[in-house]
Amino acid sequence: MQHSSLTPSERMAKLVSRLTDFDVDVLLLLDMKNIRYLTGFTGSDGGLVIGKGRRVLMVDGRYVNQAKREAGDVEIFEYRDKMDAIEEVLSYGGSVTVGFESAAMSVDTFCKLKEKLKGVELRGLSDGISTIRAIKDEGEIGCIKKAADISFQALAAVRDLIKPGVREKDIALELEFQMGKHGAEGASFPTIVASGANSALPHAAPGARRLEEGDIVLMDFGAIYSGYRSDETWTFAVGRADEDQRKAYALVKDAQERALEAVRAGAACKEIDRVARSCIEDGNMGTYFTHGTGHGVGLDVHETPRIGVKSESILEAGMVVTIEPGVYIPDLWGIRIEDTVLVKESGYEILTNVSKEFMILNQS
Repeated sequence: MQHSSLTPSERMAKLVSRLTDFDVDVLLLLDMKNIRYLTGFTGSDGGLVIGKGRRVLMVDGRYVNQAKREAGDVEIFEYRDKMDAIEEVLSYGGSVTVGFESAAMSVDTFCKLKEKLKGVELRGLSDGISTIRAIKDEGEIGCIKKAADISFQALAAVRDLIKPGVREKDIALELEFQMGKHGAEGASFPTIVASGANSALPHAAPGARRLEEGDIVLMDFGAIYSGYRSDETWTFAVGRADEDQRKAYALVKDAQERALEAVRAGAACKEIDRVARSCIEDGNMGTYFTHGTGHGVGLDVHETPRIGVKSESILEAGMVVTIEPGVYIPDLWGIRIEDTVLVKESGYEILTNVSKEFMILNQS
């Protein structure tokens, strides 16, 4: 089932309909990604109050005109001090329960609001709000596909640079430059280019190490388009590959393919992780698979749901997730294979573009 695009007003109405589920009277949102999702406002600071009959976007003087242009169907409240603005907007009179995003509010902010908001109960919502963005509509899926297309074009533009003697960070910098040149707003996250023993570090930062013949190279990258992000990992060899590297790659590829086949609406996330993990364990490399099998992708590169051993999430049609098993042999090399996929009622659609067949670049 394809989900049609929702307007910001429709998204807010959908959220208001869940106030009873959250057991709150009103919501205070400070996560700018959530605010963008609900209003269309793309500024870097602000706050949003949503309740029955109340939709107020609070911004400082830098963003008033931008908010008026981008955010429809909301009242714009200009402030000099954000805490004072929140106090004024939430001065309903009488007792009221205000839900907030636990992950987006610091202890300092919470204490200040407790002091200011007399008669108001503040209730942290750990994941209730994050789930509103989990199911993507047609417009969001289109943006993620476009981001993936941009990163693929950028990778094609730098492939000739990938050879022995070139530094990891030079490849990463050129890839991010090419993503911008092809239409990206930026990189989804700091690009990973890790070669040789560095590839055994799942989130290695690209450095001054120069690629050598026989290296495994792991590249984890993505682009941002209209706020939405892509995410994929391409692992390959330079010059040549030994038998251990080939076997490990084949094992990880098998794990990824099996996990992909388990993706469909109604599937338990921990079951998808189990499928990938069992495959790698059967290949006697289970101790080297050190992270979860995947995560949601959207306005953030890591979103609900999580695909891991302890996840209680169930996949729904319209979710966009990564499938990315890997093995990492300390001081030798690491291999990760990652695609971003759209969950469908009876399966999945891969949104990323790089072939995951094992490749050896600059083979002599």
